[in-house]
Amino acid sequence: MNDNQNTNEKQGKRIPNIPKKPQKGSKFNIFWVYAAIIIAIIAAQFLFTTDGGKEVTYQKFEQQMLLKGDVQKVVAYKSDDLVRVEVYIKKDSLKKPIYNAYKSNSAFNVNTNNGPIVFFNAGTMDGLDKQLADSQKDLPANQPRVLAEKTSRSNPLASWFLSIILPVLLLIGFWIFMMRRMGGGAGGGGQIFSIGKSKATLFDKESQVNITFNDVAGLEEAKTEVMEIVDFLKNPKKYTDLGGKIPKGALLVGSPGTGKTLLAKAVAGEAQVPFFSLSGSDFVEMFVGVGASRVRDLFKQAKDKSPCIIFIDEIDAIGRARGKNGVMGGNDERENTLNQLLVEMDGFGTNTHVIILAATNRADVLDKALLRAGRFDRQIYVDLPDVIERKQIFEVHIAPLKKSEELDTEFLAKQTPGFSGADIANVCNEAALIAARKNKSAVDKQDFLDAVDRIVGGLEKKNKIITPSEKRAIAIHEAGHATVSWLLEHAAPLVKVTIVPRGQSLGAAWYLPEERLIVRPHQMLDEMCATMGGRAAEKVMFDTISTGALSDLEKVNKQARAMVTIYGLNEKLGNITYYDSSGQNEYNFSKPYSEDTALTIDKEISALIEGQYQRAIKLLEENKDKLIQLADILIEKEVLFKDDLEVIFGKRLFENQAESGTPGHITPVEA
Repeated sequence: MNDNQNTNEKQGKRIPNIPKKPQKGSKFNIFWVYAAIIIAIIAAQFLFTTDGGKEVTYQKFEQQMLLKGDVQKVVAYKSDDLVRVEVYIKKDSLKKPIYNAYKSNSAFNVNTNNGPIVFFNAGTMDGLDKQLADSQKDLPANQPRVLAEKTSRSNPLASWFLSIILPVLLLIGFWIFMMRRMGGGAGGGGQIFSIGKSKATLFDKESQVNITFNDVAGLEEAKTEVMEIVDFLKNPKKYTDLGGKIPKGALLVGSPGTGKTLLAKAVAGEAQVPFFSLSGSDFVEMFVGVGASRVRDLFKQAKDKSPCIIFIDEIDAIGRARGKNGVMGGNDERENTLNQLLVEMDGFGTNTHVIILAATNRADVLDKALLRAGRFDRQIYVDLPDVIERKQIFEVHIAPLKKSEELDTEFLAKQTPGFSGADIANVCNEAALIAARKNKSAVDKQDFLDAVDRIVGGLEKKNKIITPSEKRAIAIHEAGHATVSWLLEHAAPLVKVTIVPRGQSLGAAWYLPEERLIVRPHQMLDEMCATMGGRAAEKVMFDTISTGALSDLEKVNKQARAMVTIYGLNEKLGNITYYDSSGQNEYNFSKPYSEDTALTIDKEISALIEGQYQRAIKLLEENKDKLIQLADILIEKEVLFKDDLEVIFGKRLFENQAESGTPGHITPVEA
């Protein structure tokens, strides 16, 4: 059997992992300590408490014992608010049949022969002495009198247990409880000793992942890359026979919500091999050296389970470039964890069949040693989906919904440019909620459009108090955006314009820009001019401006600064950029240009913005009557669409001249 197994391994065949049988015997549990303490207290009550006999009345004690001369002594001590009196009988008198009923058969009574046989309660010590004296006053003179022996009763063994043993037991239980809490996670007791163990979640045949590549819409290029890794784990001989070596690691890079983690789950479901999943933050702990220890334990488990896959989500939590954090110094715990990860990734041979997948949104901040060949050999970019991929993603998320039959996913895909997979899932969920709110039996097209508006612009606030003068100013502002964007060739086509307050904005103009892979200067200038159309309209109509253009100014400033300092589109500065794609500039304390250049940059940015502002004013002055007409209709209807603008301005001249492409991101513009 062993020879056959070795032969199969040499040929590159994958031997299925046989799940190990669970070891017999239960693990240590903290409740055992609690149970032991309770049992010890109960045992102390039985073992260390002297049997005080059976309770009788004073009259019975007087008639049957005291006056008969059978009492050896009586011992009195304070018990709560009363005086407890224990009666000891002479040994010879104990043989009388009358005392058989009072004898104790308890196995825990340590004083069965010599202890008190009965007891009774008295009010006070003085009252007891008087009672005994009165009862014995008629006895013969030669018969000895019984006097009460007064004592303070306490059990030395019980006191020793309660004062020494019990506190020690409680301290031990508390210590174990705290160590478990500090260790974190689930499991048996003594977790302080397993704090360096890996927190990775293992998915294997017993915990199968049901997500496959069929559940991942779009991402065709990324799926092709990772499917090759899955194919290697299933058929390694196909590659090793040709002398090829599979990459040891693949890094999934992309914007948030694009489906990196979902793609990793699909790999786990398709590969049919053990899949270790954890986050980069799982390595971080308050104790020094724990991160490196967890890395070692993770790779030890992976080697034992090979062939397998390790997936580390948000690896930038531990993979940031070393030496950039001046506060913690070179002995930073995060850097120690990264060092151990680098060693482990380059420490095992190519035949161990352990592949590492990782995901991050910030590949630019990762350490260069982590990205070199032999560690993360491949970087798989997971981009935002295009219109075709968005259609596929919509079909996946719409499938569970009760939708109307005429719903067109291609139309929805065109209405949501720039949306990630997570955004589309949110749109579908929001559309279902909106339809339920309206008591509809199915989700229709309008519900999805309302969901897009809700997500991008915020919730409508129709009850917000706005004065007539403010409402007209908002209408003029939004009409200015619509007019300028309609008249410029490269400005984004308008979808609708509204003066209904939504979110933090008082009004919004919704655009559907083209998805461009490259942008030319005249296209950016047209977009800037359309953005400044709102403030320009206020200047043309009221000869004054307001604070309502804050988001417009923020947007246009970013565009102008990008033209000057990033894309090298300014004639005065020339073909120069101050953008650093490696992300190292954020650690510098000085700007990468001189003070004179900074002054030039500021002047050029201001000149760009002011130039487009004056251009917008000129356009609006030439079309002032149409601007007023559009604003009046907007005040009346509150919401206008593309068809309403065609009635005022006519067919847009640039519709047929526009480059073919899919719509871009819908951009709300604050009034």
